[in-house]
Amino acid sequence: MPSTSRHPLAWVPSLYLAMGLPNVMVGVVAAIIYKNLGISNEDIALYTSQMYLPWVLKPLWAPLLEIYRSKRFWVISMEFTMAAALGLAALCLPLDGFFKLSLAFFWIVGFASATQDTCADGVFMTTVSKIDQARYSGVQGMCWNLGAVIASGLLVSLTGWLHNHMGLSWVQCWVVVVSLAAAAMALFGVYHLRVLPAGSPSHLHGQGLSGGLKATAEAWITFFQKPQIWMMLTVIFFYRFGEGFIEKFGPLFLLDARDAGGLGLDNEALGHINGTVGTLAFIAGAFLGGFFVARRTLPRSFFTLALVLNIPHLTYFYLAQTLPTDTATVAAIVALEKFGFGMGSVGHMLYMMQQIAPGPFRMAHYAMATGVMALTKWGTGSVSGLLWSHVNHQYTSFFGWVLVFSIPPVLLAWLAPFPHDQAETAEGHEAAVGAH
Repeated sequence: MPSTSRHPLAWVPSLYLAMGLPNVMVGVVAAIIYKNLGISNEDIALYTSQMYLPWVLKPLWAPLLEIYRSKRFWVISMEFTMAAALGLAALCLPLDGFFKLSLAFFWIVGFASATQDTCADGVFMTTVSKIDQARYSGVQGMCWNLGAVIASGLLVSLTGWLHNHMGLSWVQCWVVVVSLAAAAMALFGVYHLRVLPAGSPSHLHGQGLSGGLKATAEAWITFFQKPQIWMMLTVIFFYRFGEGFIEKFGPLFLLDARDAGGLGLDNEALGHINGTVGTLAFIAGAFLGGFFVARRTLPRSFFTLALVLNIPHLTYFYLAQTLPTDTATVAAIVALEKFGFGMGSVGHMLYMMQQIAPGPFRMAHYAMATGVMALTKWGTGSVSGLLWSHVNHQYTSFFGWVLVFSIPPVLLAWLAPFPHDQAETAEGHEAAVGAH
């Protein structure tokens, strides 16, 4: 077993890179795969949105992971599980029944990734001092988003290059690229066998299933006993409501043919715009958001951050209205939306960390709050296909409704309660800078 005295830079960057890559493969890249392989927008939105459920449900099993083995064991086991599931997903893409088969394997990746997220954060929080947690929080966010750049940017662009320049079919392109993602997860597992610390054992370790279930029940009971918890959960659920529709249909809009109301981009351009340029804009916005909150405090900046997140949704409505042909113009407009998303999302993460999580079950309660955030993505993604059908496949109308859905988050941010003052929660607010 590796020494816990290893420098955090030996394992924190790779750990969070290994968290970001499979998350985006399941949440974003799977939709692009199915789009290239001829699946309808409605089916893509409905079925790929169900892959968010593991992150919704992870609070149900996360406390039980504390009972058996180490956090390190679960992280590495899940990385090898994801490598195997991604490899099998790649192998089934050429088959006639590829859609259902690949969905099943992506589901396995999702459950493994949600489990890895929980235990990886546990390793970090129980191994690194609070001072160093703040010091390396920017590295966490940067590397998680670098995983997003690799998955939704470089890998998607690679499929476009293989298709356009090497003459491979879309199936062959995606077999190659998903296999590369599988190999990357296997390499992360091998590397973490050498460098990842075990993390401090929980007080539940060795208490058996009954002890774990008792602690889980106590965590849930105390969670709903928090003051103003239902209003806070409503704020959390709706904060990224409009963004949820854009996250699911934005890439489909960019890929759809111009005669279908889309921008007609190919995978190379999409990977560059929605992955590389967009993710870098997101990171820049996240760091600016963290600086803004540090200067003004969260209660004084929360409403402004909600505006910054939701007003840029106008960009997709504008793109659907004007259908620009210049790729650089499209990239700049998408980057503006991603920048607002990055800056505004800092308020979301900090609100969960500072106002919902505090207490004796801080890690469990934070996981429950992020489960509500994932519930938003599941809900908006699931109904986005229905909305797409309701507006008769018109992107202008679709993104017009997104603007309507962006109003409640701003109103709720104005009304958001702050039961914990800044002195109670100041120690952790840097941790959401660059948050994923």
